[in-house]
Amino acid sequence: MYKNRINYKLLNFLILMGLLYILVTNIGTWYNILLNLFKICLPFIIAFAISYALNPLVRKLMAKGVRKSLAVSIVVISVTAIIIGLLVITLPLFYNQLVTFASSFGQVLEDIGDKFNINLNFLETTSGDYLEELIASLGNIVKDGTIDIVGKTTSIIGKVVVTFVVSIYFLAYMDSIRRVVGNFLKTTKYKYYRYVKALDYELSNYLKGLLLFMIIQFFEYSLVFFLVGHPNWFLFGVLASVTTVIPYFGGLITNLLALLTASVISPNLFLATLVICLIFPQLDGYVISPKVYGKTNKVNPLITIMMVSIGGTVGGFLGIIVALPIYIVVSASYRFFKLDIKKGVKKVKAELT
Repeated sequence: MYKNRINYKLLNFLILMGLLYILVTNIGTWYNILLNLFKICLPFIIAFAISYALNPLVRKLMAKGVRKSLAVSIVVISVTAIIIGLLVITLPLFYNQLVTFASSFGQVLEDIGDKFNINLNFLETTSGDYLEELIASLGNIVKDGTIDIVGKTTSIIGKVVVTFVVSIYFLAYMDSIRRVVGNFLKTTKYKYYRYVKALDYELSNYLKGLLLFMIIQFFEYSLVFFLVGHPNWFLFGVLASVTTVIPYFGGLITNLLALLTASVISPNLFLATLVICLIFPQLDGYVISPKVYGKTNKVNPLITIMMVSIGGTVGGFLGIIVALPIYIVVSASYRFFKLDIKKGVKKVKAELT
C-alpha cells in the first residue's frame, strides 16, 4: 500500500536536483578539472578540426581517380608548402611594417596624452615592451630562420608537432571515422545519426565560410589601405583577416588601430582611412558575409556579442574564438530536438502538478 503511493518519477527528479546542487556548489573544482582535460585534449581537437576542414579536398582528388594515400600526401604537402611559402614571403614585410607601426603607435599615445593632458606613460611602457618583445621574436625568425627554443616555446613547438602529426592520421582515416560513427548511430537510433549529420552540415558551412571570409578580408583591406597610401597596409590586412574569428570586435580593433596610426601621419590619410572604416564594414556585413555564409549560420548580432563576452570571461582569448561555434552547435541541437524538449517539459509539468 505504501509502495504504491511513492512517486518514483518525482523521487528521481529530486535525486537529479540533488546531484545538480552538488555539482553547482563544487563548480570551481569541476571547472579546473575540465579546463585541465581540455588543455590536454586541445592539440587533438585542433588536429581533428584541421583534418575535418581538409577532408573535402581529399575527397575531390579521390573522385578524380587519385589513390587515398596519394591524395592525403598531396593535400598535406600542398597546404604545408603554402603556409611555409606565405611565411617566407610575408614575414619580412610584416616585420618591417610592425616596426613602423610600433614607432607610430608610440607617437599616437604621446599626442593623445599631450592633447587631453592625460598621463599615458604606463600604457606607452606596456605596449612598447610588448611590441619590442614581439619584434625581437620576429626578428630572430626573419634573420636566422630559428626560434629561441626555451621555456614555453618548447611546449608550444611540441604541441604544434603533435597537432601536425595527429592531423595527418586523422585526415588519412577521416572517412573511416565518419563511416564507423555513422554506422554506430544508425544501429542505435537513426534520429541521432540525422542529428550528427545536421551538426556536420552546420559546422562545415561555418568553417568553409570562415576560411573564405578570412581570405577575402586579407586581400580587401590590404588593397584598400595600400591604395590610400597607408604605410601599414599589409599589417592591417593581416589583422583584418586574423581578427575575423572575433565577430564585430575584431574588425573594430583593426579599424581603430588604422585610424590612430593614420592620425599622426597626415589629415588626408586619416580622412581616407576613416572613409574605409565607415564603408567597408558595412560592405562586409550586408553584402560579402551573407554571400559567403549563405542562409545558414545566421546569428543575431546581439547574441553574437553576448557569446563573445561570455566566451572571453570564461575562457579568455580561446573562449572568444570558440564561443560562436559552440553557439551554432547548441542552436542547431535545439532546433533539431525542439519538439522533444517541449514534450519533455510538458511531461515534467504534468508529473509535478
